[in-house]
Amino acid sequence: MLIIESLQDLCQDENIAMTKHANNRLRERGISVEDVKNAILQGEIIRQYEDDKPFPSCLLLGKTKDEEYIHVVASIDANTLYIITAYHPDKAEWEPDLKTKRRS
Repeated sequence: MLIIESLQDLCQDENIAMTKHANNRLRERGISVEDVKNAILQGEIIRQYEDDKPFPSCLLLGKTKDEEYIHVVASIDANTLYIITAYHPDKAEWEPDLKTKRRS
């Protein structure tokens, strides 16, 4: 199980690895690496994906530098924080707290 402090400790430029998917999605969605870092440093883990490979990952809820909410999917190993994707949560899919997915 991942804990937020472990991600925050690695949240420095020299420790961050962006997946190709993340680079593409951030560009498409107008989310900067600084926004992702801010979300991790001030956010919270809202879901764990313990079976993800090659490392367990988690979904975080945080805010951009402009105070917009974003979700970040991230993973870590001993020395690296992997950013898998980030997006603005769709209010039609998430409860008002943006932590709970609406039931379909």
